[in-house]
Amino acid sequence: MPSSPLTDGLSALTGRFATPPLPRPTLADTIAARRRFFGPDAVDAETGAVRSDQVIVSWFGCASFAVALGGTVLLLDAWVPRGVTSGYVPTTPTEVAALAPAGIFIGHGHFDHAADAGPITLASGAVLHGTPSHCATARKQVGGAELSCQELGSDETAPGDRFDFELAPGLSVTAVRHVHSARTPRDESADGSAPVRPRPCLCDIRTHPPTLGDAGHLARNLVAPEGGVLLYQFRTENFVLTWHDSSGPLLDKAPHVLDVLRTLPASDVHIGAIQGFNQFTNGLRDPRSYVEALRPKVFVPNHHDNWFPVMTARGEAFRTPLHEELARLPEETRPEIRMLLDPDDYLAPGRLVFDLP
Repeated sequence: MPSSPLTDGLSALTGRFATPPLPRPTLADTIAARRRFFGPDAVDAETGAVRSDQVIVSWFGCASFAVALGGTVLLLDAWVPRGVTSGYVPTTPTEVAALAPAGIFIGHGHFDHAADAGPITLASGAVLHGTPSHCATARKQVGGAELSCQELGSDETAPGDRFDFELAPGLSVTAVRHVHSARTPRDESADGSAPVRPRPCLCDIRTHPPTLGDAGHLARNLVAPEGGVLLYQFRTENFVLTWHDSSGPLLDKAPHVLDVLRTLPASDVHIGAIQGFNQFTNGLRDPRSYVEALRPKVFVPNHHDNWFPVMTARGEAFRTPLHEELARLPEETRPEIRMLLDPDDYLAPGRLVFDLP
């Protein structure tokens, strides 16, 4: 976002809230964090290795997930929600960094997805994946310290462009540039959906009031740039996991991206954003378009919890609209829905465990 009186004022106001770098995790820290996120039975108590015969997914708020995919630990987005509340999500950036991920994948650069990207990358030594803008923002978060960052595309990368690479032996990744959620005119066609307008829930501010440090952290990152939007698909020989942290109005703005998504292998598990700006006009039509294109067996919603209680509601408010929306798909292509509900499903790996064939 360009300099303005608002951004300059926020920078001046919040400079005094600067926090020290996260500590480098020890092996003991990593073992403890992994056992908490992935379950004690899934993690070797001496080495911290995660079992290789499963995919385990652990949600820590908004669109952020820790994933153990065939034994490889990944982070999808890098933000522990806080600032309007404190402690609603029961973890910290220090604990997330202690997971010692092999890679961190940023869907887009807004604060609610990447505000902890720089500190977690620096402390963990992981490779950050994202656009050049995402990498630049992460470096600013740590005062320009050197980070390991794999830049995907450039500022000129267009929606629909894709990037393919190997993350580890037997684990390939495809990233596809798409678009952020945005409000578009009401779709009056048969494909349109009714608006979804849950009432904001201030309840969690009362029970989890923000600390001064968390409020400062939020203020420092509030105007972070989007920097482009990426969807990621992770593939092993016998499992496909797809994740994205925003669902844009592709039907209106970039229908060719749906054609690109249709060329990808069908997803065993699809973790997709359902909360977005277009819900107030076109309901959950946009998330449904991603599900139709990606053809998952299991769909898991994200970005639908009370991460910003002055404008969001708990995930329970989306349960019925999501089931009704996906019920519009033909029965033979309709995925199983694994609904995640805050706060009970934070750091609850038993909700999302999949055996590898």
